[in-house]
Amino acid sequence: MSASFATALAAARDAAAAQHYPQGALYVVATPIGNLADITLRALRVLSSVEIICAEDTRSVQHLLTHHQVRAGTTPARILSFFSGNEAARTDEVIGLLRDGHDIALVSEAGMPGISDPGQRLVAAAQDQRIRVEVIPGPSAALHALVASGLPSERFVFLGFPPRSEGQRLQLFGSLRHEPGTLIFYESPERVAQTVADLATALGADRRAVVARELTKLFEEHRRGTLGELSHSLIAQPPRGEITLVVHGADAQSTQPTAETLDVEQEIRRRLAKGESAKDIATALTVILGQPRRKLYQLALHLKETSDDATSLDGVPAG
Repeated sequence: MSASFATALAAARDAAAAQHYPQGALYVVATPIGNLADITLRALRVLSSVEIICAEDTRSVQHLLTHHQVRAGTTPARILSFFSGNEAARTDEVIGLLRDGHDIALVSEAGMPGISDPGQRLVAAAQDQRIRVEVIPGPSAALHALVASGLPSERFVFLGFPPRSEGQRLQLFGSLRHEPGTLIFYESPERVAQTVADLATALGADRRAVVARELTKLFEEHRRGTLGELSHSLIAQPPRGEITLVVHGADAQSTQPTAETLDVEQEIRRRLAKGESAKDIATALTVILGQPRRKLYQLALHLKETSDDATSLDGVPAG
């Protein structure tokens, strides 16, 4: 460690220690998304002083505390499991502890609690009870990937993890066809290839995108290309690690049909006349309109039946 860095670190520690940390507050603490060095001094100060830590993954937070020698040789904090499966039940317990005057930190497995992780319910409950909420900012995979992508960042939409259901996923992606802001998703390595293929279907294979993985870690990677190119790349070379998808927004000059400009029944009849199946029509229009596929499928079946009935009657002579 250089002398200048040691001096700067000591000054930063003093500044963090001199901050005001209210008692009986809920501290929402961002933690590293990969590189454990990406922890703020305020975060370390809070984690070293609160009585209770609510953690999405108790092993991860214990590893973080050990790595930074937080509370080494002192009384450890009480660590409560706080994850999506027990968030509803645990929230009332934590609010009770806060009302009794305990200082509590909330941490997720990585990144900022409440962003595609448990926390929003607890923060809302604390606000309702007029309990002070202090946010200790830090790393964010969504912002990291957006900045590194080189795609427009003046307007963006964060959408978390896409639905697992194909129909719901296509409906969501279809509703975003005309969104001008850059789109940001989280996805698992097992599902990312199918998700990118669905995005190519919904938004167009030529839409630019970036697949970012293992952010801040040794093997950080950013695959750039069109959705069509990335779809093939992800099948040929399946990725590992946590994934963040960044997709360019819609062109302002887009002329693709929307729910406002498309006569749905007329479009279904046109496609039926071309020989398309009700299932294929429903899938295509779900992408275009962002409407439920089941509803469109039932409408297509109904119009097909009425069309078939009319065709059969045409051949019956009048009595």
